Formats: sequence, structure tokens, C-alpha cells
Amino acid sequence: MSILLADISKNFGSFSALNHINLEIPEGELVALLGPSGCGKTTLLRIIAGLERADQGRVLLSGVDKTHQEVSARGIGFVFQHYALFRHMSVFENVAFGLRVKPRSTRPSNEAISKKVHALLELVQLDWLHDRYPDQLSGGQRQRIALARALAVEPSVLLLDEPFGALDASVRKDLRQWLRNLHHELNVTSIFVTHDQEEAMEVASQVVVLNHGRIEQQGSPSAIYDHPANAFVSRFIGQTNIFDLGEHDSDWLQAAGLLTPQKDGKIAHVRPHDIIIEKSRAEDNAPAMVKDWQHLGALIRLELVKNGSNSSAAHVFAEMPNDQFKELQLNRGDKVDLKIRQAHWFH
Repeated sequence: MSILLADISKNFGSFSALNHINLEIPEGELVALLGPSGCGKTTLLRIIAGLERADQGRVLLSGVDKTHQEVSARGIGFVFQHYALFRHMSVFENVAFGLRVKPRSTRPSNEAISKKVHALLELVQLDWLHDRYPDQLSGGQRQRIALARALAVEPSVLLLDEPFGALDASVRKDLRQWLRNLHHELNVTSIFVTHDQEEAMEVASQVVVLNHGRIEQQGSPSAIYDHPANAFVSRFIGQTNIFDLGEHDSDWLQAAGLLTPQKDGKIAHVRPHDIIIEKSRAEDNAPAMVKDWQHLGALIRLELVKNGSNSSAAHVFAEMPNDQFKELQLNRGDKVDLKIRQAHWFH
């Protein structure tokens, strides 16, 4: 089912939570709503679900106006951050709940319900826990049961509000890949809210970046990372070095290759992996010094300090593969040359 949001606005008193949102989500996409706390992500999700009413604008699902329809008539599954499982019900009964409360005319038989619930529990790889209770499960298991329960009623759209936010980092990482694989298998149009950029980039096929109730950019994870639409997106998605031409030493920037050729705009954003580092052969004139580094698995993030400066603006971050770092044999205090391969320019 495709989703079209047309001119959606929502205010809470004097606070503008959403400001003229226009968004189209094709059928079968897995979309992340990404942005800082208070940017309107969850409010937008709740308006799509029918849990919240917009002050203006329309919600269309596959071309049908659902703006004023009740939640139960929208064919939407909703998964919350804190599972919302019924503690007094077994895993089996939690997943069966949505099927059992259907009107008698559309309610499946007990045999059909049993078959479907076990199939869903197998899909989320937890059928062996069907007779357990939520308190006997881990956080990751409870979240998968919550997802199975949402899928039981065969929703046309699946909405997930910070689905992994309450889980440990390692469990979160496992469930991200699991959700992506599950989506490929089911192909249900899905939207999930997150403030975790890594989660959005890893799981979603499309990312919508929100800020102060407005859409800053929409696109594939690679398009948003490689071609940020503005300075906010560049700062929010991944790490970036910011060079203001009015505040930085122009000779230093030119030596690093940043001022050639001159671009429109006076503020340059440079990704750490776009800075090439070499040990300096002319230590007296070297543009930077190695202050420290962090191991990020296969990558090393270097913290450099521009020579002759102690201000916070003097710190530059660069990244390189672990193998390359070992080859260079860099130590703290080493003088280095650097070249900037690419920058994004903003006013």
C-alpha cells in the first residue's frame, strides 16, 4: 500500500510539531523517519496510524482518503518501543489477540488462528516460546513477539516507533538486520521512527530527515550521506569537519587543497574519510599533528590538531582503514600532511 501525506500540519498549543509536510512513500518501501528529539517523527507516525489528528492536510493510503477514518479501519499494524504485550497472556495468545477480537463475521476459526499464529512465530524464529509469558522473555524476544502480533492481522502498512530504542546495542544491531530481512520477505510498506542515524542508514531503503517539523531531505541512505541537501543534514548524518572560510586560516586551507577551486558558499563540510593523511617530510611546515585516535573496528578515526592553534576549531578528524594506519606507523605527536579530496559547500 502506498502512502501520500498532503500538506500535514499539527500544533500543540503554540508549538508547531509539523509544518506543511508533503511526503509520498511507494508501496513496499522500508522508510526511516530520522531526526533529533522533538522534530515531529512520532507525531507524523501517529497521524498516519490515526492515533492523532492533523490540524490540516490529508492522509491517503493507495489513493484512498483515510484522514478521518478510525484506527481500526486503516489496516495498519503498530509496534511500540516498549512492546505493549499483555503480561497475563502467553506468547501464543498475545499474537492471536488481534485475530480473536475480530467481528464474528470475519473472525477465523480456532484452527485457522492456531495455524497462523504458529506460522508467524516461526517467521520471527520464536515458535519454541509459544507457551511462555512476556516476563520470561528477553527484550529482543519481546520486541519480535510484538512484531508478530502486529503482523497477525495482515496490515497493509506497518508502523514502528523507535522499535529497538529500549534494547542493548548488540541486540539492537542483530534485530536491525533481522527486520530488514523480514521486510524483504513480506514486502509490507513499513515506516519506522528513529533518532539513530546508523540504524536508519543500515535498515531503511529510504530515509526522511526531519527537523523542527519540516522535511529537510528524503532519499536513499547513500544519496543523503553523499549529497546532503543542507548544512543540517550534513551535520546530522555521519561525522563531518566544518571549515568556515571567514574563521580559518586561508593559507592552511589552501595547503590542504580546500580552496582550489573556489566554490559557492563560505562554509565547507568535509567527511573524515575524504581527508588523506601522510607522514610529513617537512616537520617544521607540517599543517597538522596527530593528537589521538580511536579504533572503530576496520576503521581508525584520527584526531588531528592544526599546527600553531589550540582552539576547538583547530581539531580535524580523519578516517582510514586499519591496515593503512598500521602501514603509516603513526604515533601521537607525529606531524602529518593532509589533502582534502571533496567538500560540500553551504552558505
